[in-house]
Amino acid sequence: MQDIPKPNTRIAKKKHSANRHLPRGLDIIYEGDDLLVVNKPAGLVTVGTATNTLRTAYHFLTDYVKKGALKSRNRIFIVHRLDQWTSGILVFAKSEETKFRLQDQWKDTQKKYVAIVHGQLAKKEGVITSYLAENSAYVVYSTPDAAKGKLAHTAYKVLKETRHFSLLEINLLTGRKNQIRVHLADEGHPIVGDSKYGKKDDGQKRLALHAKSISFTHPITQKQMEFEAKTPTYFSTLMAAK
Repeated sequence: MQDIPKPNTRIAKKKHSANRHLPRGLDIIYEGDDLLVVNKPAGLVTVGTATNTLRTAYHFLTDYVKKGALKSRNRIFIVHRLDQWTSGILVFAKSEETKFRLQDQWKDTQKKYVAIVHGQLAKKEGVITSYLAENSAYVVYSTPDAAKGKLAHTAYKVLKETRHFSLLEINLLTGRKNQIRVHLADEGHPIVGDSKYGKKDDGQKRLALHAKSISFTHPITQKQMEFEAKTPTYFSTLMAAK
């Protein structure tokens, strides 16, 4: 966590013992009067689906803020989501007002990811741009037709290369569904472990995509907030492999 304290900034109410009651890997990075910031593990969905309403980040954290009191009015509100197999920073609001204010300024929020992709990119730094649309099978794809898709920009920089893989830092300039995964696959360098947009079975155990950091203006205090989630050891292990 990198919380930048300034005069009158609300101090985090971090409860280290709380993690005992959360599933392994779901860690609280910051808790204040208005926000709850966590590091989500790969494999945990953000919110419920038709077949899974309980084992979600939203469910576990709602139970946490209620502190076991079923009649408690304490709630959290979803600001954004991460794919099930993407790990990293998730921000929740503690009031509907804070949620809407954060979402209204979301385009100004800086979101950085790290990803490991197959192969070595010819251009070591750049911006990938396309219009993204979604078909009836919920697969996102790039289209040249602006009327069908939404404009998306993904900035990337190569941090390290091995014979088989490249480690990238991603600056998410827009926030479309599956944007990073589709754009890197379009470039011919799909993310390792991405069976949906990349190789169907590349022998890897998880999607190598991690929401590393986020920076935004606190919607209530107007203070600058910066948070970082440690990159899983899986990434360094993968890049060390021969």
